[in-house]
Amino acid sequence: MSAAFVSGLYRRSLLASTVLASLGSIGLTTPSLAQQSASPNLLPPIQIAPPLERTTDSPPPSHRAVSRSRRAARSASRQTPVGDARVPGATASVIVSPTGIVTPADQLASSVTVVTEKDIQTQQYRSVPDILNTVPGLNVVQAGGPGAQASVFMRGTNANHTKVIVDGIDIGDPGNINGAFDYAHLLAADIQQMEILRGPQSGLYGSDAIGGVISIITKKGEGPPRATASIEAGSFNTFNQTLGLSGSEQNFNYAVNVAHLHAGDVPVTPPELLPPGRKAIGNNYDNKTYSTKLGVDLNENLTVNSVVRYTDATLLFTGDSGFPSFPNAAQSTHAVQQLFNREEAVWSLLDGRVKNYFGVNYTNSRGYDISPGDPVATTTTGTRLKFDWHTVAEIARDNNLIVGAEQQTDRIDTTDLAAQNGNKAGFIELQSAFAKRFFLVANVREDSNDRFGEHGTYRIAPAVILPVTETKLKASYGTGFKAPSLSQLYQNYPAFNFFANPNLKPEESRGYDAGFEQPLFNDRVRFGSTYFHNDITNLIGYNDTFTSLVNVNSATTEGTETFVSAQITERFGIRADYTFTRAVDAGTGLQLLRRPKEKWSVTATWLPVDELTLSATVLRVSNWLDVTRDGSASGIAAPGYTLVNLRGDYAINDQVKVFGRVDNLFDVRYQNPTGFLAPGLGIFGGIRVASDGVQ
Repeated sequence: MSAAFVSGLYRRSLLASTVLASLGSIGLTTPSLAQQSASPNLLPPIQIAPPLERTTDSPPPSHRAVSRSRRAARSASRQTPVGDARVPGATASVIVSPTGIVTPADQLASSVTVVTEKDIQTQQYRSVPDILNTVPGLNVVQAGGPGAQASVFMRGTNANHTKVIVDGIDIGDPGNINGAFDYAHLLAADIQQMEILRGPQSGLYGSDAIGGVISIITKKGEGPPRATASIEAGSFNTFNQTLGLSGSEQNFNYAVNVAHLHAGDVPVTPPELLPPGRKAIGNNYDNKTYSTKLGVDLNENLTVNSVVRYTDATLLFTGDSGFPSFPNAAQSTHAVQQLFNREEAVWSLLDGRVKNYFGVNYTNSRGYDISPGDPVATTTTGTRLKFDWHTVAEIARDNNLIVGAEQQTDRIDTTDLAAQNGNKAGFIELQSAFAKRFFLVANVREDSNDRFGEHGTYRIAPAVILPVTETKLKASYGTGFKAPSLSQLYQNYPAFNFFANPNLKPEESRGYDAGFEQPLFNDRVRFGSTYFHNDITNLIGYNDTFTSLVNVNSATTEGTETFVSAQITERFGIRADYTFTRAVDAGTGLQLLRRPKEKWSVTATWLPVDELTLSATVLRVSNWLDVTRDGSASGIAAPGYTLVNLRGDYAINDQVKVFGRVDNLFDVRYQNPTGFLAPGLGIFGGIRVASDGVQ
């Protein structure tokens, strides 16, 4: 058996531990814009405050006065939290993912958390796992520091039950062993808005959306040419850079971004797992991500859009040998190359009341694993080709109809397997608003899979805003499913007497939630709570002899998500989130692995002066059940942890900003998952420049 195969098997064992953990013991709408479009207009364009008006005998305003007016304009645009905006003062005026149509946040019944570009800058997020750590309803598990495998458990569902979309592209990797997405390599530098949509969403999005959907929309060029650049250094031999150029000219818009993240020495291996006398070697991670978003209005009725995103990342990590295992003396290499592409045409009819979207999506995710002493790499490639069409039609004022169809082909290629599977689907959705007080979204979808045949799903989500108190009451009910991965269907491991099962059926779910949101004091204070419940059946697990996989398990997850946000003054805001989750094997009643029962976070943001922004976050995660690093023991108790993070930035002038952050202020030592140290105290600082003076 080659060392390369063993290295690849170790990487798969990390994913397998996630699999085991997943199994546990067992207003007005805007019909012209839609999520599937590569370039929805989510937020108003950046406005630069004009020079202050003055009389002919008044002296010209000072540079500092103009600077203050610009910063005041920027501050005014972020003062009122709307719905589930993540950071005090952030504005989430429109949301796309719950309906596929750009929709005011207060008209939606869905539980959705929005993270804006401003939030990302204020909190200095560098990767998508960083963003997701404090989002309610989620548990993020990352096997070490940056670049290490990262999984997300949404509302207690499995790690492979969340669909991830970038600019309308389903970026799930068909080459992954159980279809669980690895979030480790998604950088945050070019994100304009990120929406975390919780609850079953297969009625609109198809397979993988049992727990919910994470939708990322990258920056679109607007206005005069704008260049930005940043550089950052700090603990763990960190050295990060970004460069961006964006703008629009007549009928053409463009955005080009380059991001480089490097962490050269991140302690990951717990000392107690090392043989006597052996020193731990820190992880070394390097990620280069290049992205472009282009759009051309060929005429008043026809637009073409293009999105291309390419990531080249390499992680040097300490693998394991033996069983029970022990860390190796030399590092292994895991490299990934990811290409995500969408080409799209948008054809408008009837003065924009009907818009047709035609898209072609292509993704290619290639992973290489090399173990010490063996130059031969184990390579796995997952590709997806998808054609989609949908039409958004305004059938009456505030009433929209979406009809669409898709055809998708997934393929996996490894050293011992080449297989593919196809899926066709059609869906229809109605979005209605009545008297600006009652809102309803309903959709139904039918999938036809080459392997397991027909599968129907649906979702209904009403919301009502009560007069006088302006209380929003909301609820939703939906079904979801997760198709078996190509590896589960076709990939055999005869050396381990383990074989695929081509007769596996989809995992299925039914879920509902109900809650309220209450604004006070002209929406300067908002609080709310939502109860959720999911029943999942046909879960894929091991057979009695552990030689194959079968549909045998079921699970129940339920809990509450509660938040309160307050803009105490014009300069100080605070937000708190609390999540309680109960996730159990429905057959035994035992708690599922890697689902903490409690998680809470508090984030406060303060602007003591116009130029300075300070922020602090406290995150608490309660204890949970886990497996050992090599998976040899299950159901072990993992202690919870509390983290404190600090952020600050100072605008030297309209073009230059300096920033600094402190992660894990009190140097808390914890493992998440068990067997992998999370980063300790980290101190970082840098500088950011913008050509147009908008920071």
